[in-house]
Amino acid sequence: MKTQFNNSIKNFAPVFLMVAAMFVLGLGCKTPDPLAGWQKTYGEEPSQIVKDYQDYIQKLPPEERNYVGPVFYYKDSTGQQALTFEVDKYGKDVWSHYLFYDKNNKRIKVVKYYRGQYWNP
Repeated sequence: MKTQFNNSIKNFAPVFLMVAAMFVLGLGCKTPDPLAGWQKTYGEEPSQIVKDYQDYIQKLPPEERNYVGPVFYYKDSTGQQALTFEVDKYGKDVWSHYLFYDKNNKRIKVVKYYRGQYWNP
């Protein structure tokens, strides 16, 4: 009886570890793209949105305004707009900010993602 139990554990353990590794590596670290299905736009930056995102940046804590990356604008099929930019925090942590606007250029949602760190000697 003892041998039968040991054999089933030996057969099950590698399969369990492989499934657990696939779950952790494949599913555990992926963040959804908040701009999936949106189209990048060029030269279509309404002044109301520009003023709003500049105010948004000025209201960030000083340690999050060391560097603000380029701003990219997007539009979806319903006429809503969004923009994204990156900021660094404390000179090493990179955060992506997504600002979403309705058809009347009023901000309706903000999404922030931690992107990682970079080395800053």
